[in-house]
Amino acid sequence: MPNLSSRPTALTLLRAAGVALALGASGLALALAAPGVAHAADQPAAAKTADPVVARVNKVEIHNSQVLAAIQTLPPQVRSLPEDKLFSNILDQMVDRELLYQAAETAKLQNDPEVKERMADLRQRVMEEVYLTRAVNAEVTDAKLRVAYDKMVKAMPKQEEVHARHILVKTEAEAKEVIAELNKGADFAALAKEKSTGPSAKTGGDLGYFTKDQMVPAFSTAAFALKTGEYTKTPVQTEFGWHVIQVLDRRTAPPPTFDASKDELRKQLAQAAIGNMVQSLRGKAKIVEYNSDGSPMAAPAAPPK
Repeated sequence: MPNLSSRPTALTLLRAAGVALALGASGLALALAAPGVAHAADQPAAAKTADPVVARVNKVEIHNSQVLAAIQTLPPQVRSLPEDKLFSNILDQMVDRELLYQAAETAKLQNDPEVKERMADLRQRVMEEVYLTRAVNAEVTDAKLRVAYDKMVKAMPKQEEVHARHILVKTEAEAKEVIAELNKGADFAALAKEKSTGPSAKTGGDLGYFTKDQMVPAFSTAAFALKTGEYTKTPVQTEFGWHVIQVLDRRTAPPPTFDASKDELRKQLAQAAIGNMVQSLRGKAKIVEYNSDGSPMAAPAAPPK
């Protein structure tokens, strides 16, 4: 085990761990378990054999599975760190937390009114999150996501896209020379590779498909005025330089795929489900609210008839 004096203090580590604990129900559950360590007596014999002890803090054992479970509560960017370094750091944090927990038990803080109040508050928040998570998971099904997706696609306005390529040069004179070569039958893609200063030069100036609002106005106006196969007969100026544009194809923009839309739709349906749930609970409950001084709130004005 590394020398504690050469590492950040336990409190510093605990503050850093707060990032993980703020992630949701799984993080809160870890916080509720205080040290995040099960005592040796709580471990079945079979589990002890299959799940090696990776640290002992006085009489308390920390098992490999507990460290791995704690790592899973961390943000993805943290979990991408080298596995051995991450394991060692989390194990050190768990040791520090266990030491603090044992010190608190020795000081009999489990009977302290402040501890009891805060544990009750934490218990309430965990129960709220678990209740909401289970209710939302039951409500937001794949079938409902598919219905929401179909509705979204149906409501989306149709947008035209063009598939275009361009040659970008620094001066109007250079752009006119390019147009002159194209008029003589030069290959557009070959000229783009040879003369274009834009990043798309290596692919023959190909910009792929885009809608009108995805390009600067002057470029879009010129591109969307062309028919398939046509190129601009006069140079087009933008803040990037002078362009010669050719349209390769036109189509109606396809909607985003179901997989690409799923996460956002899930958030929308979850928010709606939570709102409906809270409204339903309010409708079944007797609620009386007061002003900050404890006086009764005035009844809301009746809507005009």
